Amino acid sequence: MHSMWSKTPNQIKNMMYVKIHKSEHQKVIAICDEGLIGKTISEGDKEINISEDFYKGDLLKEEQVLELLKDASNANFTGDEAVACGIKSGLIQEGIVITIGGVKHAQFYSLE
Repeated sequence: MHSMWSKTPNQIKNMMYVKIHKSEHQKVIAICDEGLIGKTISEGDKEINISEDFYKGDLLKEEQVLELLKDASNANFTGDEAVACGIKSGLIQEGIVITIGGVKHAQFYSLE
């Protein structure tokens, strides 16, 4: 049995909050695990605020998130489920994932 901190991309079962922020020149997709909304996680000098303003959009299943990520140029992934989805999409690799207070986090930016 795997702990909740060691999920592989094939084990994604929970829903994720996804919020799309659009500006004139870019679109930022913010994705986090459902259970993390509203929490602030810290470790040492690192802190991440998993705010409703930034992350709480639609509650989506993995397949829906993967579809949105197909044309992503900027994405934030917070939590085991979100990061595993980012890895499965091919946008991020395990080597760029950081952990803050036991919560995985990664970011993707495209310069194209």
